[in-house]
Amino acid sequence: MRGVRQQTRRASVVGAGSFGTAVAVVLDRAGIRTTLLCRTEEQAAQLAEARENARYLPGVALPERLKVRVFGAHDDQFRRADLVFLAVPSAGLAAAAAELARQGVAAHAGVVSLVKGLVPPAGTLPTTVLERAVGRERVACIGGPAHARELVEHGAGLVCGARSEALARRIAEAFERAGVVCEASSDPVGVELAGCAKNAAALAAGATEAQGLNAAGMAAADIFLEVLELAERHGARARTFVGRAGTGDLVATALAPSSRNRTAGELLGQGVPAAEIPARVGQAIEALETVPLLARAIRAAGIEAPILTALAGLIDGTLSVDAWVELVRAEQPRPEPVRGRLAAAWRRVAERLRRRHHR
Repeated sequence: MRGVRQQTRRASVVGAGSFGTAVAVVLDRAGIRTTLLCRTEEQAAQLAEARENARYLPGVALPERLKVRVFGAHDDQFRRADLVFLAVPSAGLAAAAAELARQGVAAHAGVVSLVKGLVPPAGTLPTTVLERAVGRERVACIGGPAHARELVEHGAGLVCGARSEALARRIAEAFERAGVVCEASSDPVGVELAGCAKNAAALAAGATEAQGLNAAGMAAADIFLEVLELAERHGARARTFVGRAGTGDLVATALAPSSRNRTAGELLGQGVPAAEIPARVGQAIEALETVPLLARAIRAAGIEAPILTALAGLIDGTLSVDAWVELVRAEQPRPEPVRGRLAAAWRRVAERLRRRHHR
């Protein structure tokens, strides 16, 4: 197999939700010939005619040069792509990877996951699914604070994790050509699990916020510590969690008025059943799917995770909101050195959010 091509000329983005659309717009700005691949003919026709994704990213014009097509409609969609980005829900990633394998991806191409969740039913990391399809050295993932609208209007602080340093740097350079900061990381597992922790922590904070910002900060911190222990079992680095892929992403989500995961948590805290929340929010909520998978993976690893386990119970209805809040306020994290350092950092974040809230 030839090495990954050093210069990115063409890219495909699978998935025309808010983040997939934003990434496609940014890549076009970088001078990369980009194709946005939609799930249905109807969606593709709407975007191509209006030159706007009115449902997921209203008010952002699609560049004239950006092509809009239907994913899977042709067998040679990836023949010339240097990078293929997958911006699909985690539950749909296995099917998307199978379609990539069926069509075939150019031997020089890198495949990049934009998924912030785990793949059911086993809770597999997205990069693991893609590595099985195209090989370890050709797979990367994107994390970090990257609210879709702000990404296209003001930029973002992305993190690209890959086992191949050359691939990570090439993807980072593609974003930087469009004026978007992107850090190259050799810790894809850490980047992915930090993104999962961020979604779970945002959900937990939202579910607890009505009881006070201190309680919300406690819930978020404990979730991060529990997922970090799982990540370290898989070789991830704590630094990734403290950096932009973890702490940075969570703060951006906590402050975003339109945060889906925090909003979903608020609805859970109001007693709304989890099954009704996606329809109310109008989009898929990754954390509602990810938290039960994380809880299962943590149990299988023999790790104590009382807060994440309780959050999974809140989602499936086996734990009441009152019991959830009582546990968050009463639970004392185990006094391990890394936990102590991270807990102190999270207390500082919670205090900043409290001060912002009371301005």
